[in-house]
Amino acid sequence: MTDRVVPATDSSTPFIVVIPARQASTRLPGKMLADLAGKPMVLRVAEQALASNATRVVIATDHPDIAQAARQGGIETLMTRANHASGTDRLAEVVEQLALTNETIVVNVQGDEPLIAPQLINRVAQQLTLDTQVAIATCACPLTDVVSLFNPNIVKVVCDQRDRALYFSRAPIPWDREGFKAEHRTLPNHFPALHHIGLYAYRVEFLKRFPALSTGALERLELLEQLRALEHGYTISVLKIASHPGAGVDTPEDLLRVRQLFSRQSPA
Repeated sequence: MTDRVVPATDSSTPFIVVIPARQASTRLPGKMLADLAGKPMVLRVAEQALASNATRVVIATDHPDIAQAARQGGIETLMTRANHASGTDRLAEVVEQLALTNETIVVNVQGDEPLIAPQLINRVAQQLTLDTQVAIATCACPLTDVVSLFNPNIVKVVCDQRDRALYFSRAPIPWDREGFKAEHRTLPNHFPALHHIGLYAYRVEFLKRFPALSTGALERLELLEQLRALEHGYTISVLKIASHPGAGVDTPEDLLRVRQLFSRQSPA
C-alpha cells in the first residue's frame, strides 16, 4: 500500500484545535491530571497542539479541577456539560459557545494523547482542504498482525479508491474469504487492513448538525460514533500514514510507558 503524498504542513489551512478532557474514565480515573514530568497530561497534549499550525487551542472540560489546571497552564478553557452522549456532541457545544462560522475547521485532539505529532494534526486538517466534498477527515495506518485484526478494541476502516471511508468496524475487515478458510494465524504481505486512528478534523457546519442526527443501528451495534455520520450520508476522508503515531493513555500500564518516555526527555 502506498501512502497518499501529502505535505507535512500547510499554513494555508487555518484551523483550531479542541481538546475534550472528561474527568470520568473507567479504566484510569483522573488521567487528564496525571503527572507527566511535572505537568498534567492534558497540558502536555495542549503543548503538542500549540506546536501545530492551529490558530487557536481550546481545552473543553466538564470538571473544575481540569479547567483550573488548564488555565494555570495558560490554555484557553471552556466548561461544557457533563452529560454529552459522545465526544462529537461536546465539540458541538464548543462550536456554539465560541460562535464559530460554518467554514471553520476544528480538529479534535483527545486529551489522553500526549504523544500526538503536531505535523499529523496539520495533515488531518489539510485533508478537508484537499477534498472539499467531505465533512470529516481522519487517519489510519497499515494493520500488519493478525492479533490486532481480530482485536475488537482496535477499530478497522475500509476505504474506496479516493480514500474515503466505506465502513468502520471492530470486526476484522476486510475478510480474506479464501485466505482465512484454512487458518488465520498470519496476514499475507500487503494485506489491505487499516488501523483507524482517532484523530478527527470537522467542518463546523457538520458539527452544528450532528446533535440532531439520530443514532443508527450500526452505531448502536459497534459503539462507534463515526458510523452515525456514514449512516446519514456524510463522507469521511481517510489520510493514510505509514505507521501508528503511538498509543494514547487508557490504562495504568499506558501511563507508566508514557511517563518513562517523558522522563528520558529534557524537562520543559
